[in-house]
Amino acid sequence: MTSPAEEAAAIIQSRADVNGVEAAIILGRAFFGVADLGDRLAKIPYSELPGFPVAPGVEDGELIVCVVEGVPAIMLKGRSTFYETGDPSLMTSAMETLSILGVRNIVSTGLVLSVQADLVPSSVVLVTDHVNFTGLNPLIGASAGGKAMINMNEAYDKRLLRRVKAAAGTSGVAVHEGVLMWFSGPSFETPAEAKIARQLGADLVGWGIVPEAILARRYNFLFSGVSVVTDFAAGFSNGNPTADLTRGPAVAGVVATKRLMRAFLKGR
Repeated sequence: MTSPAEEAAAIIQSRADVNGVEAAIILGRAFFGVADLGDRLAKIPYSELPGFPVAPGVEDGELIVCVVEGVPAIMLKGRSTFYETGDPSLMTSAMETLSILGVRNIVSTGLVLSVQADLVPSSVVLVTDHVNFTGLNPLIGASAGGKAMINMNEAYDKRLLRRVKAAAGTSGVAVHEGVLMWFSGPSFETPAEAKIARQLGADLVGWGIVPEAILARRYNFLFSGVSVVTDFAAGFSNGNPTADLTRGPAVAGVVATKRLMRAFLKGR
């Protein structure tokens, strides 16, 4: 029997030539502008791809096959997040589809709060590791045969990290590195929670990226997380988190990320 991921891969291959696509970028809503990079070869709504999430937050999700500076790439415009759905596993089939298509590298973008003084709002931070504070996991209930019991060493691949840092150099984007602690959302973290995050070794707190990092290990991708700091966390450096993403720091970080992703795709 054909799986939903296999069906989705066949649909994508019928709409565009994906041979040579070695990288995909997962875009949260704030990063949708990155999908405008390059020339589009195909745009397929998630609703037409079996197994892709059609849920709150991704009703208008799209898979885009494009060419950026002569390099083919795939953009996943929209991700399912736990705080909107209550299910951390909804990106599973989408990730499996990318594996079937031969994608090797995945970059996932996300917004975060900082608990470190030098990671100021608007900073672009490359995630080097994570702490899963939620108790949730997208692999809970996954099929037997060891596919759920995966090794999380170097979940954030060092080679891909070096490639993103090289792209930062060529694009003039200043980047930092940090450990991300995953919270469920949608309420922002309390001052006590932010304090615990810092004490446990985190530099950032956020509601995304981590589920995709776990799924990436399952499907043997090289994975990198690129985050933008929108504010300091509550109780730290006068942090006052808000969902208003029209403020300067968030916008500046997202614009810088677009430049970074262009250089990343060019530099394969």
